[in-house]
Formats: sequence, C-alpha cells, structure tokens
Amino acid sequence: MPNRLVDLESLKSKLRTFKKEDIILTDHALARAKFRRIDIEEVKSNIVNPVRLIHSEQQKAENKDEEKYNCYFAYSKNFAHRYIIVLDGKVIIVTIIVIDKSLQKIIERKTK
Repeated sequence: MPNRLVDLESLKSKLRTFKKEDIILTDHALARAKFRRIDIEEVKSNIVNPVRLIHSEQQKAENKDEEKYNCYFAYSKNFAHRYIIVLDGKVIIVTIIVIDKSLQKIIERKTK
C-alpha cells in the first residue's frame, strides 16, 4: 500500500480517544527525542490534543490490526515535529523528527 493522505479530522478524533498513559515510545523515539532535546510530555500532549496536526499520511503497517501514520505537528510555518506512530489499542511512537524548514514546500511535495 503506498502512503495515502488521511482525513485529518478523523485522525484527530481517533487520537483524542487516547490518554497520555496509552502512549508508548520506542527506544529509538526516546533516543531521538533526547538527542533533539524534545520534551516527551510535549510529544504526548500533541498526540492527545492534536490541534497542531496539519498533515498525515497512512503508511503500511506490519500487522493487519495496526494503523501506521506519518504525522506533522506544526509550531510555525518553518518549524514542526514529525512523528511516525502506530495505533493498535495504544499509540506507539516509532520515531520523532524535528523539521525546521518550510512546511509548505514539504506538504506540497507530498501531495503531488
């Protein structure tokens, strides 16, 4: 399955059903957050209250009972967090990336 755009409001609604306790960070995500000086509580807040979510693509999940997403949470037009997440009754954050360049150009490239 190629990556496909998702209905943001639908994904936001799904994410709002989770609590911070439902969020699991992989060792890789924790290492990336520490290296990039990203506050884990801020990441969890972005998931349970996804007001900053501006773009998402569904990716191929490893298991049929999972949903995998590539999500962009914008702080400004030139700064965002990108999380790869898996939903399977919990939210598993696979990796955390900082984007510090024009989001508009990134989004335009992904939607072509």
